[in-house]
Amino acid sequence: MTRKPAKIVAVLLAALWLAGCGTIDRPDDGVLRLTTQTWRPTEDPRIRASDRVQVEALATQIADRLWAASEGRSILALSGGGANGAYGAGLLTGWTESGSRPEFSVVTGVSTGALAAPFAFLGPEWDDELRGAYAEGRTGGLLGWRSFAALAAPGLFDSGVLKDLVDDYVTPELLRQIAVEHDKGRRLLIVTTNLDAEEAVIWDMGVLAKQGGDQAVELFRQVLLASASIPGVFPPVMIPGVDGEGRLVQEMHVDGGVITPFLGIPESLLTVTTPTRAPEGTALYVLINGQLGRTEVITRGTLPAILARSYDTMSKANLRTSLAVNLAFAERNGLSLYVAAMPEGIEASSLDFDPGSMAALFELGRGAGAAGSAWSEMKSPALEPVGETIEVVLPVTPEG
Repeated sequence: MTRKPAKIVAVLLAALWLAGCGTIDRPDDGVLRLTTQTWRPTEDPRIRASDRVQVEALATQIADRLWAASEGRSILALSGGGANGAYGAGLLTGWTESGSRPEFSVVTGVSTGALAAPFAFLGPEWDDELRGAYAEGRTGGLLGWRSFAALAAPGLFDSGVLKDLVDDYVTPELLRQIAVEHDKGRRLLIVTTNLDAEEAVIWDMGVLAKQGGDQAVELFRQVLLASASIPGVFPPVMIPGVDGEGRLVQEMHVDGGVITPFLGIPESLLTVTTPTRAPEGTALYVLINGQLGRTEVITRGTLPAILARSYDTMSKANLRTSLAVNLAFAERNGLSLYVAAMPEGIEASSLDFDPGSMAALFELGRGAGAAGSAWSEMKSPALEPVGETIEVVLPVTPEG
């Protein structure tokens, strides 16, 4: 771990005793007392990941698109990773330069991956926006003392810099073009975590984009901001919703990475064991904004170093577990799984939003994407017989 990230963690810890001062005032039942009438949206873009019926309906839409498409039978999943998202943004632009970047039927994003997902969904024509968001200094001051906000909000830092970034890039024109692609059958999906319900929420951003108007633009921005709001670091985002009784409520949403590091196959479908064969050539690409491999270093005996190392270890373990489960599903259903991640040996931190560091990561990713060396196909290891086969005979009881 570099000195700079260690200092960032130290600042976070030093500020924790103040964090209890910042709160969001909420009614106990979460209901907004603005009207006694019920409110029903024309079409709600949110899908609860645990709702099997909703998720299966979405899966059917995606399957229909995959079978109908003559090309573009690919899914791109962008993971979380904070500042390391600059690597993934660079990889996408380099992939364009290589001439082999496909048009994806589905693009999903979690956390920092959510910020890049709209540009990745719309294709190479939006690579300049990817570069601008990640590699041209817009993240300066994201975790600086000027944005320290523990006394005023339930987060150590104000999300103002991040909000400004989202507001600048999420425009009515962006939504208009996403709506056009949605009508073609393509899907853009973003994940947030609903803390009230303790579950992931999948947002169908094309449904939202098609609604149009200022309200759709604002909700689109809120969803991206929520997905990238690391709990405790940035304040949660309060998003209006409707409860089972039709009442308008406020839902507390935070980083989608709290529940899943990336969205490949939705949680409620992963345990389905009846194979549904995907069309020939269907591929799932998972772009990891970070590293996967274990690294051996001597962890310093300080609290910041121990916490940072523990978080890094936990994140990698969750990524590997999610990849293994998605691979099992992919192999049962005839999908190819390709993975790209930051090279081992690169010193990087998900909390290092220094513009120079992010620009360097962007160029590293761009080089890997342009060279065609970024992606590796993931396969289960072949099982080999070990020793002789042993026949196991169970004892028979007098009754049987």
